[in-house]
Amino acid sequence: MIEVRSLTGEELLARLDDVARLRIEVFRAFPYLYDGDLDYERGYMRAYRDSPRAVVVAAFAGDQVVGVATGTPLTDHDGKFIEGFRASGYDPEEVFYCAESVLLPDWRGHGLGHKFFDAREAHARAHGFKYSAFCSVIRPGNHPARPADYRPLDAFWEKRGYRELPGVMAEFSWKDIGALAEDVKALQFRIRPL
Repeated sequence: MIEVRSLTGEELLARLDDVARLRIEVFRAFPYLYDGDLDYERGYMRAYRDSPRAVVVAAFAGDQVVGVATGTPLTDHDGKFIEGFRASGYDPEEVFYCAESVLLPDWRGHGLGHKFFDAREAHARAHGFKYSAFCSVIRPGNHPARPADYRPLDAFWEKRGYRELPGVMAEFSWKDIGALAEDVKALQFRIRPL
């Protein structure tokens, strides 16, 4: 049995390391290939604790956190994301940013991805946002680390009403697994009205 609920206050603080470890584990896989660091993740997740309109939604199997989805007003997220969005014609003040969805592989295919989006979109509506957006990393189709059975999530996102914003990109740096240093990644924005 899976329970999905928002984490706030003391419960969020108590679970920050669980969330950080889960992000590191899930984002190691293609397409992110993220060589994560627990100290960086702890700092990154505190931004959700400190933003009064942010949300962290967690999926629990018993006491174990098996998935997490985060969201915050776009204007509370990294400034690099706002810069990429300004050319879109949308007012960044009206956009809620669905930052991450991470779910352990054994728990995929059970509708949790929809529950994560439902919870974040409901939270965004309750705070008066007009749009929900997110971005995904762009990797070439022939990337050497791309698994043969890899399935992009484009169809899932489109079914939820998210459309690609052509030319609206963000750039963010992280260290890939096996790399010596961070490098810049391009991320494509998608958006839907709420």
